[in-house]
Amino acid sequence: MQQNDSGMTENEELQDQTGEEIRLPDITYKPGYNKLDSYNWLNELSDIPGENDIVEIRFKNTRKGFYRNVNGLRLEIGDIVAVEAFPGHDIGRVSMVGPLIREQLKKLKVQPPPDDIKKVYRKAKPVDIQKWEEAKKLETPTMLRSRKISEELKLDMKIGDVEYQGDKTKAIFYYIADERVDFRQLIKVLAEEFRVRIEMRQIGARQEAGRIGGIGSCGRELCCSTHITNFISVTTTHAKYQELSLNPQKLAGQCGKLKCCLNFELDCYVEAQKAFPPKEVPLELAESTAYFQKMEVHKGIYWYTTDPHLTTNLIAVPIERVREIQAMNKKGIKADRLLASDKSWDLNQASQDLLKNNSLTRFDSQASPPGKHHKNSYKRKKRRFNDKRNK
Repeated sequence: MQQNDSGMTENEELQDQTGEEIRLPDITYKPGYNKLDSYNWLNELSDIPGENDIVEIRFKNTRKGFYRNVNGLRLEIGDIVAVEAFPGHDIGRVSMVGPLIREQLKKLKVQPPPDDIKKVYRKAKPVDIQKWEEAKKLETPTMLRSRKISEELKLDMKIGDVEYQGDKTKAIFYYIADERVDFRQLIKVLAEEFRVRIEMRQIGARQEAGRIGGIGSCGRELCCSTHITNFISVTTTHAKYQELSLNPQKLAGQCGKLKCCLNFELDCYVEAQKAFPPKEVPLELAESTAYFQKMEVHKGIYWYTTDPHLTTNLIAVPIERVREIQAMNKKGIKADRLLASDKSWDLNQASQDLLKNNSLTRFDSQASPPGKHHKNSYKRKKRRFNDKRNK
């Protein structure tokens, strides 16, 4: 029987509650509702003994780790387990098992030697879960107190999150800082204040937003909290390719950096503009010169005006006409007019509605009228089953 640091056994510690039964918190695990959750699309494949003994464990927020199931435990997604840590042990949830682990290791480029992978000790016991819940309740007060301590020490840093280890012997302080910070004195003060082992981890502004979470301007949960694992650099060039207004307030996310979603459709815009004529070349007309102002990429429209400094009296010109006029100018010929005909370009082009002639009830069964489908079907099946059994 194992003993804790105070010398009491687990059973003695459980009974040391004035005779009251310990009520564990109601903890539910919902796949797909967690930060950076992964869909196990290989869950139907049979496990190969000896090849799939590595499992993925999820801890607070976006922190994950790979551990070896040395004891051959039958683990499923959502199980709470105790894993190896330094020092002591940590508590986490199983977030991935099976053949998909190999693909996760390749994706994250993690190929440590077998001896370096930490171990899964056991499934968490009631005393482990209780201590784990107590540790999580200490995280917010610890973070607020540590911020005051860093201000008193006049350190140019911001502590964004605190994560306690499952056995309450260690605390990880996540901080952001623009420059190098000497936090040796801070570690001494924190260790004396909280009586735990202190670990400082520096993270970026995007990583901090992913750990804290929130709702973006699009109304959805932040991408860095749901699916982004590798942060790719974003510049204003990405916005220029998509013809977006260079407004810092609209382009910046909650982290203060340019939104990561500017990368999502960039390739589509770059690919569409490869066949476009050059926009820097003005169009020479018989009576004036047309200068480029803006464009609509997916509609294939360039907007021109006769004054390069004013954006009034804009004229929409399709890229086919722009290419034709530029070819005429290369031959020394000036076009009579900007548009090929007197009719202006139709800006309100109707989009193709693929479901225009389809009804919302097109997939409903035609055998029975709406509202009466499967009515009392369970009772009829149960009655037929009882009739057959009584014969």
